[in-house]
Amino acid sequence: MQFKRVVITGLGALTPIGNTVQEYWKNLSKGVSGAAPITRFDAGKFRTRFACELKNFDPEDFLERKEIHKMDPFTRYAVVASIEAMEDSGLDLEAIDRDRAGVIWGSGIGGLRTFQDEVTGFSEGDGTPRFNPFFIPKMIADISAGYISIRYQLRGPNFVTVSACASSSNALIDAFTYIRIGRADIMVSGGSEAAVTEAGIGGFNAMRALSERNDDPMTASRPFDKHRDGFVLGEGAGALILEEYEHAKTRGAKIYAELVGGGMSADAHHITAPHPDGIGATKVMINALEDANMITTDIDYINVHGTSTPLGDVSEILAIKRVFGDHAYNLNISSTKSMTGHLLGAAGAIEAIASILALQNQLIPPTINHFTDDESLDNKLNLTFNTAQKREVKVVLSNTFGFGGHNTSIILRKVSE
Repeated sequence: MQFKRVVITGLGALTPIGNTVQEYWKNLSKGVSGAAPITRFDAGKFRTRFACELKNFDPEDFLERKEIHKMDPFTRYAVVASIEAMEDSGLDLEAIDRDRAGVIWGSGIGGLRTFQDEVTGFSEGDGTPRFNPFFIPKMIADISAGYISIRYQLRGPNFVTVSACASSSNALIDAFTYIRIGRADIMVSGGSEAAVTEAGIGGFNAMRALSERNDDPMTASRPFDKHRDGFVLGEGAGALILEEYEHAKTRGAKIYAELVGGGMSADAHHITAPHPDGIGATKVMINALEDANMITTDIDYINVHGTSTPLGDVSEILAIKRVFGDHAYNLNISSTKSMTGHLLGAAGAIEAIASILALQNQLIPPTINHFTDDESLDNKLNLTFNTAQKREVKVVLSNTFGFGGHNTSIILRKVSE
């Protein structure tokens, strides 16, 4: 089969360091931290009392109040990010075949706030089952894709991928596949998450997964630093418009980048811990390179999963060195989670956007909050500590890994004829 080319023609971002793509990139470039004390609820009794929340976001700026009440926050975030991406794409919806335009979204958890509030309300009541009629449609993860398709009357493939923190990268790979094999012309893809709730913080605290650096939240997400102590929970959404190349060219679309390959693998090791030798991470990067028909020296920058956990950062670096060999020392490597925190199922989407903007601007966003080298890592690697770096960037690889051993890698490049 002759695969069709797939390009990115629209971007939308709603993140802890910016509520638009432009603001997100400005703060990524400057190395701004999105971490601060939690405002969503009283976190005084929790071991972790901070997160990377959205700031100055009002859904009523984008959606009608009646609509908002029917949506969990993760769906609001999805719709708002998709609005920016659709507007950015310049698509004329009356001119496209909406039977060949679809939505593949990603969310690791879905409507956690809705589930928590409804169950809490029932348990605190008199036992009479009083539930919101929108409880189930607000909670289920697939509703985000449903809302986007309804808003734009997109009748093509429509579903949500769930693979923990790899969810939105899996969504992008699926959307990419539908277009490259000729089953669709346009796909809205990305991911959203809204897990900064009592249950979210409490659950991850119980796992000892979160940083507990309550005295200094802004520096708590410190990938590859010797004193990293866990990830910082984030929230938000990222949306990308994927389009068949000739379709985009015919309508004169602005093209950000070309998506050229995607890889998937499983650690088959542990429900939460990565394989200590990075076996799954190694395989997924090899799979992505093979899918893109590229070799290791084609890659200029890796946007790593880099969550700031003691085990995860080490295993990813081992995998990179195993795959890239001597070329690993020519790469720029950075973790933008040091600024945004970890958006779980939305991480892959916002990091794909960061990767695309690195290509556009020929600038590598930094890994901030580095204070002390970790002897267990190779400190000769360029981990882009603390300050953005200018360099020629033609091809970027972006990693996302999830609980359950789910691994994804995507490869993006500057568009060539």
